Amino acid sequence: MLPHPPPVCPQEHTRRLGTGIIKYAVRVLLLSTYDLGHQPFGLASPAAWLREDGHEVTVCDLSREKLPSEVVLQADWVAFHLPMHTATRMALPRLETIRRLNPAVRLCAYGLYAPVNEALLRRHGVEHVIGGEFEQALAGLISGRLARTLPVVLDRLPFRTPDRIGLPGLDRYAHLLHDGQRVLAGYTEASRGCKHLCRHCPIVPVYEGRFRVVPRDVVMADIRQQVAAGARHITFGDPDFLNGPGHALPLVEAFHAEFPGLTYDVTIKVEHLLRHPEALPVLARTGCLFVTSAVESLDDAVLARLAKGHTRADFLLALKATRAHGLTMLPTFVTFTPWTTRVAYLDLLRTIRDLDLIGSVPPIQLAIRLLIPAGSKLLEFTDPGPVEFDAAALQYRWKHPDPSMDLLCSDLQKIVRAADKRGVARTETFGEIWERAFGEPPDFHLAARATVPYLNEPWYC
Repeated sequence: MLPHPPPVCPQEHTRRLGTGIIKYAVRVLLLSTYDLGHQPFGLASPAAWLREDGHEVTVCDLSREKLPSEVVLQADWVAFHLPMHTATRMALPRLETIRRLNPAVRLCAYGLYAPVNEALLRRHGVEHVIGGEFEQALAGLISGRLARTLPVVLDRLPFRTPDRIGLPGLDRYAHLLHDGQRVLAGYTEASRGCKHLCRHCPIVPVYEGRFRVVPRDVVMADIRQQVAAGARHITFGDPDFLNGPGHALPLVEAFHAEFPGLTYDVTIKVEHLLRHPEALPVLARTGCLFVTSAVESLDDAVLARLAKGHTRADFLLALKATRAHGLTMLPTFVTFTPWTTRVAYLDLLRTIRDLDLIGSVPPIQLAIRLLIPAGSKLLEFTDPGPVEFDAAALQYRWKHPDPSMDLLCSDLQKIVRAADKRGVARTETFGEIWERAFGEPPDFHLAARATVPYLNEPWYC
């Protein structure tokens, strides 16, 4: 546990200038490499803590900006936010660049993927690694209140309103596409962690079934500043918005009361959509446009392996329930696993067609390959066969017992990449995927339909 912080007294450095000595606050550079196309909450939140401590903080989103070399040269600390696999891979070469530019700088990594990759990060010069509820620990290290911290911190924090000063404008991030319009979208978090223990999820090794709520007044203050910056839609990035329905539902009531013309989206497990039917009319009435749900598979055997907590039949019930309340469900999938059969994959495509979900599933979701990162609970299984950790890819490599399934996955990923470059409609890409999987063109008409609402950032890892 972190000690209770004393009254703030910013750590000061001294520097000789001519014949005198001047004092200055610590200069901190917070970096994000990738955050699913959102303006990074993981930079704005710790920036608020550090600026409150009196430090000189620069935030930089490397998915939208160049590395500020002059800032690196002058920095005392550089801290990387690592919320996901892609972000971590992209950070490694940046770490080397920063060490080359400023060998004396102190390096920190924080976020879900920091503790599970601690050994690798330390080999790249990272001094401190923080996972879980990172803001207070990060501020404590930089302000000198802490000499070190545990790799995983789950203390309940007195959250600050995220400070988004210095980040690129919302117009440079993912937009909502709805009714032929591109709408500026903001992003916030009402809770972190998750009550569930899905084996493939990167949250589980860090939070181990716990979650933490962000106070309603902090969430609303963050929404207000993004609305002032032009946002007309908000993504609640909680791993599962209904982990705490007693927190979530009053929050969206308050959101709708203050911003009745705005919309939002949430992520909710199939299990919770069925367990909390009273939530669905509240979501629909308060402006929820769509619900993302990690369905992962329609094969009950695979769902059991992943410990998802739902079945194929549960998914069908949840889809029916959301549609009954006018909510769009956007299911996501981990389509290729060591246990996915060709029969099951073909069934998935047929089901997506039959349920009129072609427009609701980004094509990349039909070519996703199971990721087994360091620390994954999936390592408890032995039947993917021998797995070897690929340090460059930050994952354990596995092979399907049927080599043709690995080839199918590779071919479909190429189809999706090519379709993205051409900018074709989802229906056309689905037709190409169908033809490769079945070995013949679709025997049904792929008519263009009214598009479902979605964010134009289709990657999920």
